[in-house]
Amino acid sequence: MYNNALVESGWSILKTELLPRGACSVDLEEARLELAEYLDHYCNTQRLHSALGYCTPLEIELQYRFNLP
Repeated sequence: MYNNALVESGWSILKTELLPRGACSVDLEEARLELAEYLDHYCNTQRLHSALGYCTPLEIELQYRFNLP
C-alpha cells in the first residue's frame, strides 16, 4: 500500500493558495501558465517554508552556491 499523504498535502496547499488569487483557468494551457507562475515566482522566491528555517527555496539555493568551499 502506498502512502500519498505528501502529495495530498501538496495539492491542498496549492488549491488553498492558488485558487483564492483568482486563478480560474479556462483551458489547459492557461492552467499550466498559472501553475508555472505560482511555482516559479511565488513558491520559490517569496513563500517562506518552515522546513527551510522560514527561508525561501531561492535563498537556500543561493546560500548553498555561495558558501561552498
